Amino acid sequence: MQLHLCTWMEVETYLQNSDAIIIPIGSTEQHGPTGLIGTDAICAEKVAMGVGENLKAIVAPTINVGMALHHTAFTGTISLRPTTLILYLQDYVTSLAKAGFRKFFFINGHGGNIATLKAAFSQIYDHLDSLNLTNSDQVKCTIANWFMSREVYQLAKKLYGDEEGSHATPSEVALTQFVYPDLIKNAPLSKEVGKGHSIYGARNFRECYPDGRMGSNPALATPEHGQQFYELAVKELTESYLEFIS
Repeated sequence: MQLHLCTWMEVETYLQNSDAIIIPIGSTEQHGPTGLIGTDAICAEKVAMGVGENLKAIVAPTINVGMALHHTAFTGTISLRPTTLILYLQDYVTSLAKAGFRKFFFINGHGGNIATLKAAFSQIYDHLDSLNLTNSDQVKCTIANWFMSREVYQLAKKLYGDEEGSHATPSEVALTQFVYPDLIKNAPLSKEVGKGHSIYGARNFRECYPDGRMGSNPALATPEHGQQFYELAVKELTESYLEFIS
């Protein structure tokens, strides 16, 4: 069930049986010469839809702009500041909490969101407490990073070894190829790829990682691999969701 494709009456009926909701969150940022700018949001949304279908759970609209300030030296990247994203998440969750939702399962596709999400959760709990909402003390938020799922990680290492890297990875590119097989991009990749550098500001990031990749070789990606990653992520996060709401 997709929230934006439901009526308000259907949501009220859903809330009679469940107070949990899945929220996909990603980013709109460069993913190297062959990765779609929407990769992180595309992956999070696809996996979230799979989990939602398994469990007949409501999936909220995807938050597709995240914290990607370090990528903004690359054309096309859109980022929110951490403070802006925290307030956005606070308003997002507060609206749903007022409706009766209490458990918020964020399926995340972007490593750069993790710290901000955790900070946002603390602010959300404090904010809801100040509103004196009924049962606001029962609100719980959690992050499930699809790319850190145990079996996804193991398959990526098996297929790509050290060439998986940590950004513009073949695993995430493969998943977008599975979702959008008609949008597979081809571009020459340099033999040398930046890796191991600390992340500071946007200009420093581009100097260290000139083509946007971080130790990765996305040329290894295939749609078939993407389907495998999708199925493994959905399986594991379905189990994680059930544990979270129990």
